[in-house]
Amino acid sequence: MGFVGKHFEANGAGMRRQTLNVIENLVFGFGHGKFSVVSQLSFAQLAYWEGSAMAMQHTPLLMSNILDRGAKVAPREEVVTATDNGVRRQTLEETRARAHQLAHALAEAGIGLGDRVATFMWNGSRHLEVYHACAGMGAVLHTLNIRLSDKDLEYIIDHAQDRIIIADADTLPLLEKLNGRMPSVERIVVATEEGFEGWETDLPEPVDYEAFIADRPTLCEWPQIDENSALGLCYTSGTTGNPKGVEYEHRSQYLHTLTQMMTDSMGLSAADTMLGIVPMFHAMGWGLPWSALALGCKQVMPHRFMDPQRLLDLIVSEKVTVSAGVPTIWQGVKAIYEADPGAYDLSNLSRLTCGGSAPPPSLIRWYWDTLGVEMIQGWGMTETSPLATLSRRVMKRSQLSLSEDEQFENVAKAGQLMPGLELDIFDEDFNRLPHDGETVGEILVRGPWICSEYYNNPQPDKFHDGWLITGDVGKIDAEEYLIISDRSKDLVKSGGEWISSVDLENHIVALGGIGQACVVAHPHPKWDERPVALVVLDPGAQVSAETIIEHCGTAFAKWQLPDDVLFVDSIPLTSTGKMDKKIVRADLEAQGYQLPDLRESTG
Repeated sequence: MGFVGKHFEANGAGMRRQTLNVIENLVFGFGHGKFSVVSQLSFAQLAYWEGSAMAMQHTPLLMSNILDRGAKVAPREEVVTATDNGVRRQTLEETRARAHQLAHALAEAGIGLGDRVATFMWNGSRHLEVYHACAGMGAVLHTLNIRLSDKDLEYIIDHAQDRIIIADADTLPLLEKLNGRMPSVERIVVATEEGFEGWETDLPEPVDYEAFIADRPTLCEWPQIDENSALGLCYTSGTTGNPKGVEYEHRSQYLHTLTQMMTDSMGLSAADTMLGIVPMFHAMGWGLPWSALALGCKQVMPHRFMDPQRLLDLIVSEKVTVSAGVPTIWQGVKAIYEADPGAYDLSNLSRLTCGGSAPPPSLIRWYWDTLGVEMIQGWGMTETSPLATLSRRVMKRSQLSLSEDEQFENVAKAGQLMPGLELDIFDEDFNRLPHDGETVGEILVRGPWICSEYYNNPQPDKFHDGWLITGDVGKIDAEEYLIISDRSKDLVKSGGEWISSVDLENHIVALGGIGQACVVAHPHPKWDERPVALVVLDPGAQVSAETIIEHCGTAFAKWQLPDDVLFVDSIPLTSTGKMDKKIVRADLEAQGYQLPDLRESTG
């Protein structure tokens, strides 16, 4: 039989085929005159290639392989959930046991591999248990956004074909608007918190969460499934048409989780106390529940108590070290702290992650200068799981010698790419553009945790040659920092030139007395569009429109300045906490708003 033949026999058919493929490619695949390549290789070398090709174990990258870890290594660590009159606590060991009980209960209710289990819940320990149970048993977790309209919820539930919905009792009135309009839903499981023990509902087959899992075994043998099996389902809050579903896989989220925990990423640690403010129905809570379960860190969950005062109290009382939320959250916390700085001991807090929209550089600097807290800016979206880039004060060794001001110039950028991903900027013909910090292009990204198509709704115009077309426009500088210019739909096009609404907003907010700023495009018959700034003042502040325009004039050309400044009490937000510029533009149109120069011409 010879050496190679014996080696093939010993190592099995799969390895034999692999090595034979190598030989066939070398001998036959490259045309006449290439046989000498093989003649220079010994059969022993080919056999070595074959054996080494399977030297590592090919363990499937399943979330179930890491989610139980935290409870094993730190069983007494806590999961803390805010309640009406304080908090309730349970250990990671208890959380794991209850998640396994839930998996048994779901299986007894007929939920199998790939079945959709929806949640309509705030951040809390029971929501965490659903995350854990669904991932372990191979069901698909579909996190429903509590803040969506009943029309969007009806579409999403039907499109996903959810079979069971697990809901917090206080959300039942919202869900009941859909009664009779959810044909796929067989049962509602109701999680009860303090003050809602007497819930009643006409929704299908309701059962209390505690009764549902009671007396079930506290250990479930997780199935070994394909690592590319669906893990979760999140829908984007689409600006046009119906929301689009993004299906996450075990493999993609396993890799995303490991990346998120890296030192040069969010730097999460088992020694942290993490306050997850970003809702667990937004892009899987930015992946933080997975990371926390794997690490075994203490978790603090605000449930429905999302006001800045309660969040600040939780940070202090639970000695939170790291937290994550959108800029409006951190602006609210800042305002409360500034009103009475001596009332809050934030000495344990070391870093905040901010995403959803770009935080103003002045906000990033305030947290560092006032509290010594690093604000880590992240860029991503539902389609990117969501972590794509992060910006920290020091991203590489060469920056250690920079002055603090120079370091903060980088923090204001969207950051550098996470390992494992590719990102670039392109022109309208998909030609790559230079990384000179000046050239603006469409941002495209690809990689193992990037969406390749929408769930049961491919939308090929959102993808190109394996790349996700993000809808953001920006530039990349010589240090490979991504700088977001705007959402493509939010840029202001004036006289054939583009004006960044984000740049104007950040500059306006840097002026003292300004709480929020929102810049939108308004139609103009000559210039196509002109920028209009809506401004929310800090309590008691007095800042004139003229002062704001003059302030913008210190950094922007005259043609880039807002044509008008409108003072408002609040700016509408999307379901994900971003400024809803679509609503702002529609409101201005409905009010018959006219730009100042047009008022003069028609007056």
